[in-house]
Amino acid sequence: MNRDETEDTTTYKVVVNHEAQYSIWPARKDNPLGWADQGKTGSKTECLAYINEVWTDMRPLSLRQKMEQREKQTRSS
Repeated sequence: MNRDETEDTTTYKVVVNHEAQYSIWPARKDNPLGWADQGKTGSKTECLAYINEVWTDMRPLSLRQKMEQREKQTRSS
């Protein structure tokens, strides 16, 4: 039996980094450096569904901020 055929009973948590990018991480492990708890824990399916719901803009936060700044500058010119 391979890993895909066994049930994943791991409890995961949703983590987010400084660029507002989301991922899942095993809840029993310390977060990787640069990632913080988002407050959602559950099965892999539940955590991925949560991410799908809240992470609607895949662009890194710094890029979004630069684009917003350029848009404001363009409008004020």
